Amino acid sequence: MTTLPTWPVPSLTSTGDYTFDSDTLESSIGGPLYSKQSQLSLLPVPPLEATLTKLKESVKAQCQTEEDWERVKEKINRFEREGGRTLQKRLEKRASDNPNSSWLQLWWNTLGYLSVRDPVPINVSYFFQFSDDPDALTGIKRAASLLASTAVFRKRVCSGSLPVETIGKKKIPLCSAAWKYMFNACRLPSTSEDVYKIHDPSLHRHVVILRNGVYLTFDFVDSNHDPLPLAVLESLIGLCVDVADNGEDCLPKIGVLTSNNRDTWANDRREIIRIKGGKRGLEKIESSAILLCLDESEPVSYECSSNGFWHGGPQSGNRFFDKSVQILVTENGKAGLLGEHSMMDGMPMVRYADFIAGRGYEDVKRENPLPTDYPNGSMPHQSVSHVFSAQTSASLASSKTINDRVANATIAFNKLIGDQDLNVQSFHGYGSNFIKSSKFSPDAFVQMSIQLATYRLFHQCVGTYEASQVRVFKHGRTETTRSCSTASRQWCESMGLRPTGSSTDSTTRKNRINLLKSAANQHVQYLKSAGAGLGVDRHMFGLSMLVGKREESPSLFSDPAYVRAKTWRVSTSHLTHPKFDNWGWGEVVPDGVGVAYSIHPGKCVFNVTARRETGYSQRLKYLLEEALVEMRALLEMERLGDGVGRSKL
Repeated sequence: MTTLPTWPVPSLTSTGDYTFDSDTLESSIGGPLYSKQSQLSLLPVPPLEATLTKLKESVKAQCQTEEDWERVKEKINRFEREGGRTLQKRLEKRASDNPNSSWLQLWWNTLGYLSVRDPVPINVSYFFQFSDDPDALTGIKRAASLLASTAVFRKRVCSGSLPVETIGKKKIPLCSAAWKYMFNACRLPSTSEDVYKIHDPSLHRHVVILRNGVYLTFDFVDSNHDPLPLAVLESLIGLCVDVADNGEDCLPKIGVLTSNNRDTWANDRREIIRIKGGKRGLEKIESSAILLCLDESEPVSYECSSNGFWHGGPQSGNRFFDKSVQILVTENGKAGLLGEHSMMDGMPMVRYADFIAGRGYEDVKRENPLPTDYPNGSMPHQSVSHVFSAQTSASLASSKTINDRVANATIAFNKLIGDQDLNVQSFHGYGSNFIKSSKFSPDAFVQMSIQLATYRLFHQCVGTYEASQVRVFKHGRTETTRSCSTASRQWCESMGLRPTGSSTDSTTRKNRINLLKSAANQHVQYLKSAGAGLGVDRHMFGLSMLVGKREESPSLFSDPAYVRAKTWRVSTSHLTHPKFDNWGWGEVVPDGVGVAYSIHPGKCVFNVTARRETGYSQRLKYLLEEALVEMRALLEMERLGDGVGRSKL
């Protein structure tokens, strides 16, 4: 294929329903990427009894008193009689009434994301930090390589020629619905509930470069949507840097407005649109393939890099948080990605990041020769243009309303990120090689280290979420794996709130290892059931959505122990990639922690976020190290036998 297929419409504004864009676009795009959509199974409605049994197990682990447990257990037992059976029938009917989609997806896309009014940064966005590229030690060179490989990957996605993702030995295909929300896409603020606008990629060949709050643009692909040569891209990006750093653009740093409360940003956007040329400039940003943010910073440590990639920090005016994909590059060549989460989860983005940070770049270097038209890699000056005209920039700069709103948004943003704390634990004691040799699932083993560390942090076992994808189902997204179980609690309590050194005692040691094995095995089983769409949380959420306005809700839904068990004080997710140094997101409740982790052959990396006032992030960083060291000592002492620790004197 030499160019991209044309959509039946130039753009599409989604209110969160995957069926709307699927029916309109997938047959038009075609290709391997969407070839399996009609064959995908639909998300099941789990049997109610099975869900309630799993629920008991999870809730019991977090009950602090016997009275708590007896009360909530009785409410679980009464749930079917109090309306649960009726709610189950309604949910089954909802599923049967949607034969071509998930019964959950519209609820989840809207109530989980588009209708949430919290700011996108911290609360929604996630970041990846790519490993350094030894061949691209400057920001301009790194940006050009990422942009060229993005062009190659974008063409494969937007033409539908990208092979469909599969999982497992049987190569089960995964849903491709979310791919349409990666390129030339943007979330748009709207009062009460946002929308997502996706643009026909065949009509848009431009990228937007953001440097020092200045928006510049150029076409980064040719008429066939293939990338311009690396040398040409370097020249264009360098020109953007020169214009942004030495020009006289007076545009206020409007990007910070996208960090606002969503209703506030909706009002701010309307003010920009009132300015002549404002709407045209915003649409240029929103319809661009991606946003490429060139930061003036030169971070060195994981913490400095991660904070910059997570929210921008002092570079806040150099972000547009609504954009589906922002590639971030620093002066010293460090790079990352910031993803907007509303309509697409992390795994498709991982596939994209894998390509541009690894083998895709190598392909581009080999296959991207300099054309004869531009023998020195130079391009005419007019190839780069301002997104906002000089007249529009001047009008925005002279608007007291806009300047006041930017000032207020900056204050709010600085408070938002000032309230956050991020710490990275790069643990080099061991990794997946040792864990596998000890006959544990690496993910389950590390989850148990998180359980022990957070047990010691909070002095109790608390609700813990591990994200599991359910894209084996059409329009499926995620399910919760509940990591806190009665087995994990028993193991944590056996280890105690502090290391005791009693691992040298054979009976104690064997008991702890057996409890660890039991907890890890139980975690693996829950992970499998969640991946099969048979977890607790999406099912119970669906049932709660079907209580009528004038109906009495089952008493379980308001029980404190039930509510506590689905309050994710520990939000976790696992992603290991050889080209990622780090990744993460924010905590999901004010008194909680976010723990993103990677398990490499010889190390484990944890990105820990929390509210600064709690002190949890820094404390948990060290507690994780303590837990992992203690767990290894436990297993190694058992291997060596009872003679360990005895003096030879």
